[in-house]
Amino acid sequence: MLKVGLTLPQLGEHVDAGAICDFARSAEELGFASLWVQEHLFYPEANESVYGGRHTTSVHPAYRSVLGATELMAFVAACTGDVTIGSSILVAGYHRPVELAQRLSTLDVLSGGRLVAGLGAGWSDEEHAQMDVDPRTRGRRMSELVAAVQACWGPDPVEFSGEFFTIPRSVIRPKPIQQPHPPLLSGLRSATGLARTAALFDIWNPSSGTSEALLEQLDTMREMRPAGRDPVRLFLRSYLQRPTDAVGSGGQGIEGVRGDIRTAVAAGAEQFIIEINFWDEMRSAHDWAQAPARLASLLETARDESEAAETTKEVCQ
Repeated sequence: MLKVGLTLPQLGEHVDAGAICDFARSAEELGFASLWVQEHLFYPEANESVYGGRHTTSVHPAYRSVLGATELMAFVAACTGDVTIGSSILVAGYHRPVELAQRLSTLDVLSGGRLVAGLGAGWSDEEHAQMDVDPRTRGRRMSELVAAVQACWGPDPVEFSGEFFTIPRSVIRPKPIQQPHPPLLSGLRSATGLARTAALFDIWNPSSGTSEALLEQLDTMREMRPAGRDPVRLFLRSYLQRPTDAVGSGGQGIEGVRGDIRTAVAAGAEQFIIEINFWDEMRSAHDWAQAPARLASLLETARDESEAAETTKEVCQ
């Protein structure tokens, strides 16, 4: 059965603590399986980086205010009891391994083992510059960061030496509740990114593609997967309105998301994540608090499509 998750209220000046807690509790009560954050640092007025893979340097105005990702996850962990809490994604270049391992372990401990840790390479040269990271090294650096964080989560004493990071022989705690580590999610999509996902990650989280293309890419990663590892799991992401859509355009809306649910089921996805932060309908804290109820019919769509797919599979066997 396809599970459905929602992105948390995170972007824009109208997001506040009350709306976040109301949104998270409502989503959990209605049966949404997961709640997600992203990561950005600031809004450069003269952005020169190519944004979102869409050949534009124009960045959505919602990014003028962004709540911190790990802080938001911790707050929502305290507001909820069972729902999965994940990052899709944290930008690897903005972190160092001991710091990131501690933050993520803390989240896993405080949430009772509900964390999915998503990492990506990011696109903003301006933000990488703020963290003194050369964006040309971001792929190699991310691979090493994942290995170093996993070392931090392993048995003490921890010791690591690489091109970018060195950790002296140390005790690094707390360890995460989920062992050997919380599920690692990748948003990478290039050929190199697929290889990196196959080698290092547990879950793949693309945001577009036909079911045929997604299945082909999953097959590619299966062939590259290290021996003995379970296949990469698919969490498909969908947008009510993409950040590259014009403000006021309305995006694809709820009916468009229903079509993406069908794609997710056909591709064998385990979860389906709905991005809400760029939707024109989110104009106030009240809008956010009401959003899970407005989207609840999509839970029925996911259930119906999953049951139909299972029936078709049984008939064909």
